[in-house]
Amino acid sequence: MMIAPARPYDVLLIEDDEADAMLIEEALLQRGARNLGRAHDGVDGLGYLRDPANPRPDLIVLDLNMPRMNGSELLAVIKDDEHLRTIPVVVLTTSSAPDDVSSAYQRHANAYVTKPVDLDEFERAVQSIDAFYLETVTRFPRS
Repeated sequence: MMIAPARPYDVLLIEDDEADAMLIEEALLQRGARNLGRAHDGVDGLGYLRDPANPRPDLIVLDLNMPRMNGSELLAVIKDDEHLRTIPVVVLTTSSAPDDVSSAYQRHANAYVTKPVDLDEFERAVQSIDAFYLETVTRFPRS
């Protein structure tokens, strides 16, 4: 039984692939109330994070392979910023290349998940991320 949160969770999805974004959004919204922000690349994501009109996300789900500013570059910026670094960032990407995994963790990603090809496995992976970061761990307190 899922317990209703004291307040809705804010998730920022930074993903340039429309089909993947729709699958991720659907999987997150199936699990309950989520405020879901969306950015199409690192530049848009950084703009979203630095705009005081947007809620501070409880979780960032980040793709690596994007135009303009890729996920790896954005991750470095987020984790170097004292106001953003406490936001958990889960890299959800197609790459399972050891260099990409290593680079993400060196830039302080909180988790690295390779996108499964199978649709059901993809949905389960997203819901596992959601369950852990938004229901299991204690979230960073809002100021």
